[in-house]
Amino acid sequence: MKVILVLALSYLLGAIPVGYLVGRYTRGIDIRRYGSGNIGTTNAFRILGTGPGFMVLGGDVLKGLLAVLIGEMGGGTGLALLSGLAAMAGHNWSVFLGFQGGRGVATAAGVILALVPDVVLAALAVWVVVVVLTRYVSLGSIFAAASVPLFMLYFGKDWTHVLFGLVAAALIIYRHRPNIRRLLAGTEFKIGDRLR
Repeated sequence: MKVILVLALSYLLGAIPVGYLVGRYTRGIDIRRYGSGNIGTTNAFRILGTGPGFMVLGGDVLKGLLAVLIGEMGGGTGLALLSGLAAMAGHNWSVFLGFQGGRGVATAAGVILALVPDVVLAALAVWVVVVVLTRYVSLGSIFAAASVPLFMLYFGKDWTHVLFGLVAAALIIYRHRPNIRRLLAGTEFKIGDRLR
């Protein structure tokens, strides 16, 4: 019963639609109706501006980090890993937004930051390199996600962390399907592009 309660709490924590709430309270808009239609950090920066964008980033990272801490207090590392995935699922399919949500990148970063900070720093380096070279935030996120299980192996993490990394990467890449289609069609937003 305790495991179910911890996972349910982690899901609900992840489901808090930070981007939607920040858009409503700082600009009086539904961020889902602008830009990419996403509630995540990239669209928040693009539509709401720098200050609100950092609020969304911080809030989404914090959701993942707190979920891991709740899991660790409730049952150790194994439950912490599951709690992190539950928070990501909550962000991606929020009960508060009709089971719609974001891509899960910032929330996943918070989860990995709490679990294995060295891995999140390495994945962040991958993200920076790809974004600087291509100006595509989505492509950077996809490559960074794919690098997580590889860095788990490189840094000698145990098999449970590697498995977590594989599942988390798969979730993030799956949620980026619209971006992948736009990348292939050449219509994906780049940093500095005007909104279309």
